[in-house]
Amino acid sequence: MFSGMSNHSVDAKGRIILPTKFREELGNSFYIARGFGNPCVQAMSKEQFDVISQRIMELPADKAMALQYTFIATAVEVAPNASGRVQLPQALRDFAGIEGEALVIGMNNRIEIWSAQRFDAFIASQQNTIAEALGMLRL
Repeated sequence: MFSGMSNHSVDAKGRIILPTKFREELGNSFYIARGFGNPCVQAMSKEQFDVISQRIMELPADKAMALQYTFIATAVEVAPNASGRVQLPQALRDFAGIEGEALVIGMNNRIEIWSAQRFDAFIASQQNTIAEALGMLRL
């Protein structure tokens, strides 16, 4: 299970070092793709990618096609190099607005890689939803 948040540099070639604990959980190679409805890049193990891909294929055709175009088609299998760096393709960096610095966030069964500015704006936009969710949890 992925949890935690940390800042990481993205080098001129679009490579980022993911936290060691995340790389260990992801395995020797894993998938990166567009985030689900958010302007971020997500990374997940091959097993998790296969589960999601199978679930997408079980949806009605129009819903499956929409997710294939936005998730499956953008997915790239990657493997960390000897230094632990992973290449983030330019198209995914552009989609997420990632330049120079990135925020790496553990999200249970996957990780998300965000532009810090976009993440801050997203969290600010979610304050009412967060308050409602906390109310439902009765915390």
